[in-house]
Amino acid sequence: MRLCSLQSVTSHIVIGEPLSFSVRDANHQLLLARGQIIHDAAQLDELFQRGALVEISELTNAVQPRSRTARSLTTAQLPGEWARLGEEARRSLAAPADRLASGVDSTTDELLRLIDQAPGVALAQILRQGDGHYGVNHSIHAATACHAAARFLGWSPAEQRRAFQAALTMNISMIDLQARLATQVSPPTTLQREAIQQHPRLSVELLEKAGITDPLWLDAVGQHHELPDGSGYPHGLTDVSELASLLRFADVYTARLSARANRPAMSAQQAGRELHLMADASPLAAGLIKAFGVFPPGSLVRLASGELALVVGNGEKAYHPVVASLTDARGEPRLTPLRRDTSRQGLAVVGLVSSQSLPMRLSDERIAELISA
Repeated sequence: MRLCSLQSVTSHIVIGEPLSFSVRDANHQLLLARGQIIHDAAQLDELFQRGALVEISELTNAVQPRSRTARSLTTAQLPGEWARLGEEARRSLAAPADRLASGVDSTTDELLRLIDQAPGVALAQILRQGDGHYGVNHSIHAATACHAAARFLGWSPAEQRRAFQAALTMNISMIDLQARLATQVSPPTTLQREAIQQHPRLSVELLEKAGITDPLWLDAVGQHHELPDGSGYPHGLTDVSELASLLRFADVYTARLSARANRPAMSAQQAGRELHLMADASPLAAGLIKAFGVFPPGSLVRLASGELALVVGNGEKAYHPVVASLTDARGEPRLTPLRRDTSRQGLAVVGLVSSQSLPMRLSDERIAELISA
């Protein structure tokens, strides 16, 4: 059961009208069944204080998709919306051929709306790696990374959208296999290796059956594991499209940021270093790395002053991000986070820290608010 906070989905609550989803407490016990009513703002606030939760799949079933211009979300609602759209993407990517293209288009519209509203929060979603289906999450993360890189490189809006959709669908034929491999300690079996080798070709076939005709999109999906020296797969090509190369870099980079059964997640700094070495100074890889920064939004860091802080944006230089200081130099929580410029003397970033190092719980909603402030 995947859940998000009730507070993050307040745009779907109308006081005095029946709920279209159930509400649960912090222990997942039912508080209000679907169809019951929240009678006033005081009752709603009490539910917020209790840490009330909503099951994401139930929310997804209840909410009808709206156009990008018809919806306005508060910053605190963004994490819940990202979680809901993860379920929406899962259904779209698994849809039969006659509904696949429209589902991918609808999901793309919704996800790009969130990225447009808060690009830093979008990058934090990749870095913080929430719960859910690994294959679907990885598709969304790679698509978001491709879009960020394409935007950084100055590609047109149409090219950015194509990059997003190509990345979202490049592994469409093996999404469930990806989820199994993420938790599998043993090496891939012979059948699994064969599926991995053939998935670019099979993904193209699925897209063509769905009516996708964009040759640049299809070529990128088919070539995203090919290498300029001919050592890639499935065909050993040497003439690889620019978009296919960007997909491959985003695929590798975002996979490194995710924990697997046989290895922990890498930091963005480590993943960027590996990508730089692998990509042989490719401007596409450099654009991807620079779009994220050495310390992307959502990173938790320690400053030279002893303060613990959340990275909320890139600074003028890669190693000098803008941060929100969460504690003072003694490690005591600040009532109000303090924005810091880490290029100033005594405030440099000296290392990454885990969320367990913080003396307070930092919710996804609070992180989104701090990044967007």
